[in-house]
Amino acid sequence: MIRSVLDISRAAAQDSMVQPMEHMRETNVKRADAARAAAAHREKVRAESRTAGGIKFRPIKTPRAFEEIADQIRTELVNRRLRPGDRLPAERALAEQFGVSRNTLREALRSLENSGLLRLQKGATGGAFVRESTGDAIITGLRDMFHLGAIQPEHLTEARVLIESIAVRSACERATAEDLEALKENIALAERAAREKINFFDQAAIHLDFHRILARATKNPVMVIVMEALVDVMQHFIRAIGQQRNPWVLPSRRRFMKHFEAGESDAAVAEMEQHLERLNRHYLSLLKEKDRAEAANE
Repeated sequence: MIRSVLDISRAAAQDSMVQPMEHMRETNVKRADAARAAAAHREKVRAESRTAGGIKFRPIKTPRAFEEIADQIRTELVNRRLRPGDRLPAERALAEQFGVSRNTLREALRSLENSGLLRLQKGATGGAFVRESTGDAIITGLRDMFHLGAIQPEHLTEARVLIESIAVRSACERATAEDLEALKENIALAERAAREKINFFDQAAIHLDFHRILARATKNPVMVIVMEALVDVMQHFIRAIGQQRNPWVLPSRRRFMKHFEAGESDAAVAEMEQHLERLNRHYLSLLKEKDRAEAANE
């Protein structure tokens, strides 16, 4: 009987010792889990705040915060610490770096997207990516200026002659056999389109492609972008004034290619200038006729 009482006392004592130890172990496990979770969170934040080259942005301190954000990102592009294809940090991490709200950050990112510098992609693999250079912003900007009236048709046609003359002279010196073949193929396509009497605007698009090919033959990306912008606006201008076929484009193309293939840059430039100036007079006269007709109907 006494031994049983002693056994029960010992068991109770052991239980009273085990329970605090188990409690301590549980507490330690919870603390360790909390520490690991905190460390993982800090590492996640650090990882999200990194960009290509370990770039860190400064907190914004001006009222027009979105403009300074855009300027800082542009600076990283200029300094080549951000390159085409790079992905910017996650939105939350960027907002923390700049010290701004997400709405302000989004405004800055959208402005850079409109400028053609960033591509904003949604979804699990989305984010803000540095775009490959395409010149789309220049093309869109010139087109908008034309539609708003900041560029008049006379400005457009004059600039086209000046720029095309430079392009022809440069292409005459640098064109490869592939460039010559592409120009000849374009003329053949235009001749077939004329014979088959396809849609006027489709024919005009073929003729305008000839100038794109010439610009590429200069091997100068600036010339390619400028020519693309001019051709884009010309397409809108031609649609605005309406269709009117002319018979002198293809004969001029053949004369031009004869000089161009022979490397006679002065003669090639003269032929192109003469052709464009005649075409411009034709376009501007059509525009005046359209304006008179619209005024008479008012």
